[in-house]
Amino acid sequence: MSVSEQILQQYRIVDGSLWLGGTRAAELAQRHGTPLYVYDGEAVVRRIDRLRDALPAELALHYAIKANPMLPLVQLMATHVDGMDVASLGELRLALAAGVTGADISFAGPGKRDEELEAAIQAGVILSIESPLQLQRAAEAGERSGKRPRIALRINPAFRLKASGMHMGGGPAPFGIDEEMAPEVLRQAVQLPVDLLGLHVYAGSQNLSAAHLIEAQDAIFTLAERLSVHFPQGLAWLNIGGGFGIPYFAGDQALSLSEVADNLHKRVAQLNQRLGQCELVLELGRYLVGEAGVYLCRVIDRKISRGRVYLVTDGGMHQHLAASGNLGQVIRRNFPVVLPERMPKQGEPSSSETVSVVGPLCTPLDLLADGVELAHAEPGDLVAVLQSGAYGLSASPVNFLSHPPPREILV
Repeated sequence: MSVSEQILQQYRIVDGSLWLGGTRAAELAQRHGTPLYVYDGEAVVRRIDRLRDALPAELALHYAIKANPMLPLVQLMATHVDGMDVASLGELRLALAAGVTGADISFAGPGKRDEELEAAIQAGVILSIESPLQLQRAAEAGERSGKRPRIALRINPAFRLKASGMHMGGGPAPFGIDEEMAPEVLRQAVQLPVDLLGLHVYAGSQNLSAAHLIEAQDAIFTLAERLSVHFPQGLAWLNIGGGFGIPYFAGDQALSLSEVADNLHKRVAQLNQRLGQCELVLELGRYLVGEAGVYLCRVIDRKISRGRVYLVTDGGMHQHLAASGNLGQVIRRNFPVVLPERMPKQGEPSSSETVSVVGPLCTPLDLLADGVELAHAEPGDLVAVLQSGAYGLSASPVNFLSHPPPREILV
């Protein structure tokens, strides 16, 4: 079974038409125009409920806003998760506007400005400290604000989360304090006017291997126990990061959540037995929203160049950089792409042609799908890029060539 077939099992398809959140995709495109991002709120809630059923009850679930900062989506998240992780003043304001209390927000990022430190301290969030200088600056910001900063040390671990789409540890990095430096920095923190609460370890992202996630999580719990002796009041807070991936490409297999959850049940019980009560946080972004989003664009031209068929659409890399392959792919691979009004019908033979789906930009990088098999399409037909709920619009160079921005809706 190809990844596209796996992914299509998540969707409602009626008489060859794709439906999103109870409405035909073509109707949504007609109503709101294209290009259009559609996020299925019910799919997000189902994913959260599945996690709740599988994970230890003691493990708080936080949403990493960077994955998708659309306000209605963040507001939906605020009613279903236990907290949020932010990485800028803008994201902090967004989380607060969505109704999340400061105590349930953590603030990561290697380059926090004084304005951001002061706003975070006033809101009572947990600051993930990423360097000795940032620690000192946070303490000074607290004195200016008249409020003690609540901090956790972000650790750059000595190990790597293997098979990750992006490594966030295991070598030199702008993120976090090197594991071997952590004891000394913790000793410094104890001498400063801050409330030292815990640790934050984020080893990598977009991982589909249960075995590698388990290995990294075991290492995080072991590291936390070792560093806990440097907390005079005990380790009160531990963010173990996330890294849960979703399938995008041919050959990808969905993460085995049950394997990861079984190990977390064991490790959480051990940590609680050895260290007492410690608030444990799992921080997820893409895994919560990635599969709930679809990017719709419309074919505006069909052309053949030296035997290759191009479908030119009103969307492109300026609105969906990840699908173009320009957001970290070393070897470009296609996101799952379908024609939402020409979906295969049960029991009927389907014909297809090999096409490349491109956008309107004057660059060969503007490629949404290269050499994919699709039903015959003409100008006016819709194209849907699936798995587009995370790192889509907000991670794209929307001002490039000054095309109008796409719309976003939550259904």
